[in-house]
Amino acid sequence: MNLEATVHATGHEHVSAEHASTLELTSDDFLTPAGDCILGIDAYPVPCEFDEEFVAACRDADATISATIRAAGHTATVTGSGHPDLTFESDRSHVLRTSDYVDDRTVMVEADAAAGDVDRDLVAALADGADVTMTLRVTVD
Repeated sequence: MNLEATVHATGHEHVSAEHASTLELTSDDFLTPAGDCILGIDAYPVPCEFDEEFVAACRDADATISATIRAAGHTATVTGSGHPDLTFESDRSHVLRTSDYVDDRTVMVEADAAAGDVDRDLVAALADGADVTMTLRVTVD
């Protein structure tokens, strides 16, 4: 089974993408320099708006989840795992985590990359305010 959800967001001048363990898109309309894991603001849809079939697939312990992030001709892909405790209840943020920590914002655990690993050309485009899409794809064998 393969299911997808696409999130749209916008870069911001404070995108630095330096965080070593998380990567985030937020629905907030602002970003402070402290938000070093955030790649985009004004993100929609938010996790609580995802299709229930997609959410159920992400809760499978054997699920593989990939996130393909595209902006201004640049692409980055992060691959991680699903988890039975994923709730997708957040009405604010999508967080990809390199750890197995789960809260209502978590959409992927055990990610193979975080914000600090994203290609610097992509980060520069986001810091210039480029539009960004993140396509989440869940695969369950």
